[in-house]
Amino acid sequence: MKYVTTIEAREYTVEILDERHVAVDGVLYEIDFVPVNNQPVYSLIVNGESFDAHVYPDEEIWQVLFQGNLYTARVEDEREKRLRATLGSATSEREEFLLKAPMPGMVVSVPGQPGQRVQKGDVLLILESMKMQNELKSPRDGLVGRVRVDPGDRVEKKDTLLSVI
Repeated sequence: MKYVTTIEAREYTVEILDERHVAVDGVLYEIDFVPVNNQPVYSLIVNGESFDAHVYPDEEIWQVLFQGNLYTARVEDEREKRLRATLGSATSEREEFLLKAPMPGMVVSVPGQPGQRVQKGDVLLILESMKMQNELKSPRDGLVGRVRVDPGDRVEKKDTLLSVI
């Protein structure tokens, strides 16, 4: 089955060939991808090289913590992507973007303040989870709207942290 995965505005075509092989943009990889103890942590072996990844799937997007970086990924099968394009349901740059916690944790700092102009990739908030500090970045240019948390606050997965308008 083929999937289109979008990470930071770049699309990757991922084809699952069998239980141990995938092709990403036509490049073949031998993989082993196993969950660890019913947690959102996965053991990933790619062409013999070992990694760990924290994967938090959601309805629309997946949050993936990989090698100290937090990525937001949209995973769609090819038919779903074509349907979305046909219906024109892509998120408008004019819509308010709600930054939600990808995992439970504690807010370390909130560099993005209400009314502040931000560019795509600017750090909006730093969240500590599982002894790692994760920079949550703006997915687009805009203004920081309402900030709903303060440093030291504990948050749960999917809690709204702030908005970008």
